[in-house]
Amino acid sequence: MEYTTFGRTGLRVSKLGLGGAPLAGVFGPTDEREVEKMIHEAIDGGINFIDTAPRYGGGESERRIGRALRGGKRNGIVLTSKATGPGDTFGYADTIRSVERSLRLLETDVIDLLQIHDAEQAPFETIVGETLPALEKLREDGKIRFIGVSSRVLPLLMRFIKLNRFDSIQFYARYMLIDHTAKDELLPLATESGIGVINGSVLGLGLLADTPAPFLERAIVEEAAHRIEQLRFLRKREPHGLVEPAMRFSLSQPAIHVTLTGAATRDVLRTNMAFCDGKGLKPEELERVYALFQGKKLFQE
Repeated sequence: MEYTTFGRTGLRVSKLGLGGAPLAGVFGPTDEREVEKMIHEAIDGGINFIDTAPRYGGGESERRIGRALRGGKRNGIVLTSKATGPGDTFGYADTIRSVERSLRLLETDVIDLLQIHDAEQAPFETIVGETLPALEKLREDGKIRFIGVSSRVLPLLMRFIKLNRFDSIQFYARYMLIDHTAKDELLPLATESGIGVINGSVLGLGLLADTPAPFLERAIVEEAAHRIEQLRFLRKREPHGLVEPAMRFSLSQPAIHVTLTGAATRDVLRTNMAFCDGKGLKPEELERVYALFQGKKLFQE
């Protein structure tokens, strides 16, 4: 396992993090005992970054993670969650209640990183005027350590970075083989600002694993298929021959501190952990990928 320093927080984090959505059965039925074994295997394999949210299974992901971290396993883990939960607004009071609920479900006294979840869903003024002050109060009270923000909208994340009140950002499907637009402005700004960076959905909601999510629009699936055809030079094996290069593409990007794996089984987890060996794409392969899709968004903002 490789490790890096998470921006200006000083936290030492594994470059591969465990994403919490599949742990709650968001993408299909999961057995709670199997989930617990997966979390333990991830920790034993060197993963020390676990990311979850109240919206993942309506709190089920947090509950399962909290249970799996009993018996001292919470020690040494960088535990992250988000606000707000399902049915909540982004208002001050709802934000406080959401985090208090997460603390109970996770069975912990403090959450290491608390992120504003999908911040594009609320007006910028609400986030800055209510959500963020609530998190700053929780940090002052010692219930969270650091504050982050997540969004798929890159210009919005850049606007938040420039406030100099956040410690981290998280985006998804914005630095992957078929849409790497985050590298052009967002990642340089984050590096300059000392911001921790978390990259989610490096497989593009299943597109790069040849299993696109059923909710994706037909136009996006067709455009992705066209781009994927141009990546034949990267395929390692069939089926799912782009998974390895897709993971390595993100894991080897120095501006990205944590790449999340949304493993649904321990076999998938083991496979992804094997890619944390410091090896990225060959320089000529990376140059070719960048040239193919320079500035070309797949998912519109």
